[in-house]
Amino acid sequence: MKNPAKVLVIPSLLLLAAASVKAQNSPPPAAAPAALPKVAIVDIRTAMASTAEGKQLAAEIQSQFSAKQAELENMRKNLEDIQNRLTSGARTLSDEERGRLERQGTRLQQQLQRKQEEYQAELTDAQQDAFEKLGRKMGEVVSRFARDNGYLMIMDAQVCNIYCSNQLDVTQDIIRLYDQANPVKGAASAPAKPGAAAPATKPAAQPAANPPASKPKP
Repeated sequence: MKNPAKVLVIPSLLLLAAASVKAQNSPPPAAAPAALPKVAIVDIRTAMASTAEGKQLAAEIQSQFSAKQAELENMRKNLEDIQNRLTSGARTLSDEERGRLERQGTRLQQQLQRKQEEYQAELTDAQQDAFEKLGRKMGEVVSRFARDNGYLMIMDAQVCNIYCSNQLDVTQDIIRLYDQANPVKGAASAPAKPGAAAPATKPAAQPAANPPASKPKP
Protein backbone atom coordinates (compact mmCIF):
# COMPACT_ATOMS: atom_id res chain seq x y z
CA MET A 1 0.00 0.00 0.00
CA LYS A 2 1.27 3.51 -0.94
CA ASN A 3 2.22 5.93 1.78
CA PRO A 4 -0.73 8.44 2.06
CA ALA A 5 1.63 11.23 3.07
CA LYS A 6 3.58 10.84 -0.20
CA VAL A 7 0.35 10.88 -2.21
CA LEU A 8 -0.64 14.23 -0.65
CA VAL A 9 2.80 15.81 -0.83
CA ILE A 10 3.43 15.18 -4.53
CA PRO A 11 0.28 17.04 -5.84
CA SER A 12 1.03 19.90 -3.45
CA LEU A 13 4.53 20.26 -4.81
CA LEU A 14 3.19 20.22 -8.36
CA LEU A 15 0.71 23.01 -7.54
CA LEU A 16 3.42 25.14 -5.94
CA ALA A 17 5.69 24.67 -8.96
CA ALA A 18 2.89 25.64 -11.37
CA ALA A 19 2.08 28.72 -9.33
CA SER A 20 5.75 29.72 -9.32
CA VAL A 21 6.00 29.40 -13.12
CA LYS A 22 2.82 31.43 -13.61
CA ALA A 23 4.10 34.17 -11.32
CA GLN A 24 7.37 34.35 -13.25
CA ASN A 25 5.59 34.62 -16.61
CA SER A 26 3.00 37.17 -15.49
CA PRO A 27 3.69 40.87 -16.30
CA PRO A 28 4.44 43.13 -13.31
CA PRO A 29 1.47 45.07 -11.96
CA ALA A 30 0.97 48.46 -13.60
CA ALA A 31 2.27 51.36 -11.54
CA ALA A 32 -0.32 53.86 -10.34
CA PRO A 33 -0.24 57.07 -12.46
CA ALA A 34 1.69 59.88 -10.78
CA ALA A 35 -0.38 62.85 -9.68
CA LEU A 36 -0.02 65.86 -11.98
CA PRO A 37 1.56 68.97 -10.43
CA LYS A 38 -1.00 71.57 -9.37
CA VAL A 39 -0.57 74.78 -11.38
CA ALA A 40 -2.62 77.92 -11.94
CA ILE A 41 -2.54 81.25 -13.77
CA VAL A 42 -3.38 84.75 -12.57
CA ASP A 43 -3.78 87.96 -14.58
CA ILE A 44 -1.64 90.21 -12.38
CA ARG A 45 -2.54 93.46 -14.17
CA THR A 46 -6.25 92.77 -13.95
CA ALA A 47 -5.93 91.62 -10.35
CA MET A 48 -4.10 94.76 -9.21
CA ALA A 49 -6.45 97.11 -11.05
CA SER A 50 -9.52 95.27 -9.69
CA THR A 51 -8.61 95.31 -6.02
CA ALA A 52 -10.19 97.95 -3.81
CA GLU A 53 -6.77 99.47 -3.16
CA GLY A 54 -5.94 99.46 -6.88
CA LYS A 55 -9.16 101.32 -7.68
CA GLN A 56 -8.46 103.82 -4.93
CA LEU A 57 -4.96 104.50 -6.21
CA ALA A 58 -6.29 104.90 -9.75
CA ALA A 59 -8.81 107.48 -8.55
CA GLU A 60 -6.07 109.33 -6.66
CA ILE A 61 -3.86 109.46 -9.76
CA GLN A 62 -6.79 110.67 -11.85
CA SER A 63 -7.51 113.42 -9.35
CA GLN A 64 -3.83 114.35 -9.11
CA PHE A 65 -3.47 114.83 -12.86
CA SER A 66 -6.92 116.16 -13.78
CA ALA A 67 -5.81 119.82 -13.62
CA LYS A 68 -2.82 119.15 -15.89
CA GLN A 69 -5.02 117.25 -18.32
CA ALA A 70 -7.38 120.22 -18.46
CA GLU A 71 -4.45 122.58 -19.03
CA LEU A 72 -3.16 120.49 -21.93
CA GLU A 73 -6.62 120.32 -23.46
CA ASN A 74 -7.00 124.10 -23.20
CA MET A 75 -3.64 124.66 -24.88
CA ARG A 76 -4.59 122.27 -27.66
CA LYS A 77 -7.84 124.12 -28.28
CA ASN A 78 -6.02 127.45 -28.36
CA LEU A 79 -3.58 126.06 -30.90
CA GLU A 80 -6.44 124.78 -33.06
CA ASP A 81 -8.08 128.21 -32.84
CA ILE A 82 -4.92 129.86 -34.15
CA GLN A 83 -4.74 127.36 -37.01
CA ASN A 84 -8.39 127.99 -37.89
CA ARG A 85 -7.82 131.75 -37.91
CA LEU A 86 -4.84 131.35 -40.21
CA THR A 87 -6.82 129.07 -42.52
CA SER A 88 -10.02 131.15 -42.66
CA GLY A 89 -8.09 134.41 -43.04
CA ALA A 90 -5.63 133.16 -45.64
CA ARG A 91 -6.81 135.87 -48.09
CA THR A 92 -7.87 138.57 -45.68
CA LEU A 93 -5.19 138.68 -42.97
CA SER A 94 -2.47 141.22 -43.30
CA ASP A 95 1.09 140.02 -43.45
CA GLU A 96 1.69 141.51 -40.02
CA GLU A 97 -1.31 139.73 -38.45
CA ARG A 98 -0.46 136.45 -40.18
CA GLY A 99 3.11 136.62 -38.92
CA ARG A 100 1.93 137.40 -35.40
CA LEU A 101 -0.44 134.41 -35.38
CA GLU A 102 2.22 132.10 -36.76
CA ARG A 103 4.73 133.16 -34.11
CA GLN A 104 2.08 132.75 -31.43
CA GLY A 105 1.22 129.30 -32.73
CA THR A 106 4.88 128.26 -32.79
CA ARG A 107 5.38 129.36 -29.19
CA LEU A 108 2.21 127.61 -28.09
CA GLN A 109 3.23 124.43 -29.91
CA GLN A 110 6.58 124.42 -28.10
CA GLN A 111 4.91 125.02 -24.74
CA LEU A 112 2.40 122.25 -25.41
CA GLN A 113 5.15 119.80 -26.32
CA ARG A 114 7.09 120.62 -23.16
CA LYS A 115 3.99 120.33 -20.97
CA GLN A 116 3.10 117.00 -22.52
CA GLU A 117 6.57 115.61 -21.81
CA GLU A 118 6.44 116.82 -18.20
CA TYR A 119 2.96 115.39 -17.78
CA GLN A 120 3.97 111.99 -19.15
CA ALA A 121 7.10 111.79 -16.98
CA GLU A 122 5.17 112.65 -13.80
CA LEU A 123 2.35 110.27 -14.70
CA THR A 124 4.80 107.44 -15.31
CA ASP A 125 6.43 108.02 -11.92
CA ALA A 126 3.06 108.04 -10.15
CA GLN A 127 1.94 104.85 -11.89
CA GLN A 128 5.24 103.12 -11.15
CA ASP A 129 4.99 104.02 -7.47
CA ALA A 130 1.45 102.63 -7.34
CA PHE A 131 2.50 99.47 -9.20
CA GLU A 132 5.38 98.82 -6.80
CA LYS A 133 3.15 99.39 -3.78
CA LEU A 134 0.53 96.97 -5.05
CA GLY A 135 3.05 94.52 -6.48
CA ARG A 136 4.79 93.81 -3.18
CA LYS A 137 1.50 93.03 -1.44
CA MET A 138 0.17 91.07 -4.42
CA GLY A 139 3.24 88.85 -4.44
CA GLU A 140 2.69 87.99 -0.77
CA VAL A 141 -0.97 87.17 -1.40
CA VAL A 142 -0.20 84.93 -4.39
CA SER A 143 2.55 83.09 -2.48
CA ARG A 144 0.28 82.48 0.50
CA PHE A 145 -2.54 81.29 -1.75
CA ALA A 146 -0.17 78.84 -3.48
CA ARG A 147 1.12 77.41 -0.19
CA ASP A 148 -2.31 77.10 1.39
CA ASN A 149 -3.80 75.34 -1.64
CA GLY A 150 -0.91 73.09 -2.63
CA TYR A 151 0.04 74.79 -5.91
CA LEU A 152 3.53 74.08 -7.21
CA MET A 153 3.39 76.98 -9.67
CA ILE A 154 1.25 80.06 -10.35
CA MET A 155 2.10 81.87 -13.58
CA ASP A 156 1.16 85.30 -14.84
CA ALA A 157 -1.53 84.89 -17.50
CA GLN A 158 0.55 87.06 -19.85
CA VAL A 159 3.15 84.27 -19.97
CA CYS A 160 0.57 81.78 -21.27
CA ASN A 161 0.47 83.00 -24.88
CA ILE A 162 -0.73 79.79 -26.54
CA TYR A 163 -3.47 78.12 -24.49
CA CYS A 164 -4.43 77.94 -20.83
CA SER A 165 -7.75 76.59 -19.66
CA ASN A 166 -10.02 78.98 -17.79
CA GLN A 167 -10.16 76.33 -15.10
CA LEU A 168 -6.58 77.27 -14.20
CA ASP A 169 -7.44 80.95 -13.69
CA VAL A 170 -7.43 81.98 -10.02
CA THR A 171 -7.49 85.75 -10.60
CA GLN A 172 -10.80 86.28 -8.81
CA ASP A 173 -9.60 84.27 -5.83
CA ILE A 174 -6.46 86.41 -5.63
CA ILE A 175 -8.49 89.65 -5.81
CA ARG A 176 -10.76 88.45 -3.02
CA LEU A 177 -7.85 87.41 -0.80
CA TYR A 178 -5.99 90.67 -1.49
CA ASP A 179 -9.00 92.74 -0.43
CA GLN A 180 -9.37 90.65 2.70
CA ALA A 181 -5.71 91.15 3.60
CA ASN A 182 -5.63 94.84 2.61
CA PRO A 183 -9.00 96.42 3.41
CA VAL A 184 -9.53 99.96 2.17
CA LYS A 185 -12.02 102.11 4.05
CA GLY A 186 -14.87 103.30 1.85
CA ALA A 187 -13.42 101.69 -1.29
CA ALA A 188 -16.55 99.66 -2.05
CA SER A 189 -18.71 102.78 -2.29
CA ALA A 190 -16.16 104.85 -4.21
CA PRO A 191 -15.32 103.15 -7.52
CA ALA A 192 -12.72 104.71 -9.77
CA LYS A 193 -13.96 107.43 -12.11
CA PRO A 194 -14.21 106.68 -15.83
CA GLY A 195 -10.86 107.23 -17.46
CA ALA A 196 -8.92 106.83 -14.22
CA ALA A 197 -5.33 105.72 -14.51
CA ALA A 198 -5.14 102.18 -13.18
CA PRO A 199 -1.64 101.23 -12.00
CA ALA A 200 -0.06 99.48 -14.94
CA THR A 201 2.82 97.09 -15.33
CA LYS A 202 4.13 99.20 -18.16
CA PRO A 203 5.03 102.80 -17.25
CA ALA A 204 3.85 104.07 -20.62
CA ALA A 205 0.18 103.36 -19.82
CA GLN A 206 -1.98 106.48 -19.55
CA PRO A 207 -5.24 107.25 -17.77
CA ALA A 208 -6.60 109.00 -20.82
CA ALA A 209 -5.35 109.90 -24.26
CA ASN A 210 -2.89 112.76 -24.25
CA PRO A 211 -4.11 115.81 -26.14
CA PRO A 212 -2.50 115.41 -29.56
CA ALA A 213 0.06 118.01 -30.45
CA SER A 214 -1.05 120.08 -33.42
CA LYS A 215 1.42 121.70 -35.73
CA PRO A 216 0.88 125.29 -36.79
CA LYS A 217 1.08 126.05 -40.44
CA PRO A 218 4.38 127.53 -41.54
